[in-house]
Amino acid sequence: MTHVPSRIQPGLARNLAALLFAAAVLLSACSHQSDQPSTVAQAPRTVAAETSTLSPSSQQNLTMLSGTVVSSNQVQVASRLMGYIAELRVKEGQTVKAGELLFRVDPADIQGQVAQARAGLAQAQANLANAKADYERFGNLYKEEAIPRQQWEQIQLRYQVAQEQVAAARAGYDTAGSQMRYASVTSPISGVVVQKLANAGDLATPGRPVLVIEGQGRLQASTQVPGEVFHDIKLGETVQVFAGDKAIAGTIAQAVPVADPMSHTHTVKVDLPATSGLESGRFVRVGFAVGSTPQLRIPQRAVVDRAGMIGVFVVDEKGLAHFRLVRLGAVAGGMVDVQAGLNPGDKIVTSNLSAVENGVKIAGGNRG
Repeated sequence: MTHVPSRIQPGLARNLAALLFAAAVLLSACSHQSDQPSTVAQAPRTVAAETSTLSPSSQQNLTMLSGTVVSSNQVQVASRLMGYIAELRVKEGQTVKAGELLFRVDPADIQGQVAQARAGLAQAQANLANAKADYERFGNLYKEEAIPRQQWEQIQLRYQVAQEQVAAARAGYDTAGSQMRYASVTSPISGVVVQKLANAGDLATPGRPVLVIEGQGRLQASTQVPGEVFHDIKLGETVQVFAGDKAIAGTIAQAVPVADPMSHTHTVKVDLPATSGLESGRFVRVGFAVGSTPQLRIPQRAVVDRAGMIGVFVVDEKGLAHFRLVRLGAVAGGMVDVQAGLNPGDKIVTSNLSAVENGVKIAGGNRG
């Protein structure tokens, strides 16, 4: 059998050699690339926000006492008579004018007293008429020396007593009659009814308030101050009055030097500015200064709540933000005391906090 040797065509051989060379170059490049470590790092995201560098300030230590906003022109209206309230014409929140009828007390008891006083006056006048007639008749007899001097003196005394009894009976009648006008109780001032302490049908007694009316006047914060604080306050001194997170500067206007025997505290009233925006009856806290200590305070807007954790974002020396837990104290005037978690010199983020998270780069101005 004859052997025929195989032969490759020249064109096919050239193509195969080119493919082998390209594969070798590709493998060499991949091997070279895998041997070189990656040196390109992803840059942190940048957030524009304002920052503030913390520094301690001398803050007054305040003793916080509960108080109530009251009007300096407040009156309690009570009946001067004892009797059932027959009619109550006003309600809480109603505006009244001075002299306007507020309520009426059933005058039945007073009417009985007036009738009794009238009868007593009539009896005294009748006795006086008899005594006067005797005085005139026996006076003539005494002039004629028809009766002894002793009898004449008795007639004079009887006439004098009858005159005094009439005067007393008339005074009693006038007093009873004047009581009738107290059955209709009117407002002593123009103002607003802020409290109603009784209803129609209730028994009104002298000294027991039925209504409380506030007139136009300045508002005050009234509080009870213990002796150890009271001795350090002065009239005209400025104190802080807190209503929620709102701080208002007030002036001590009244300080009662005599302590309450039960609570051993002193009543102190603080004038509030007309622009306080508070209303009578509002609960407030009054802060009395008792010394000062260094204190870190931060803007309340810098505080964030992340998943129930309260903290702030602190910027490091590279400008990167890091969330830090803090413990906070009193809030006043948009600032909050820092009790733990921050140190003087720390730089915190104070704006655009919704866009800030751990590791972002902060770009913005420092407000000091």
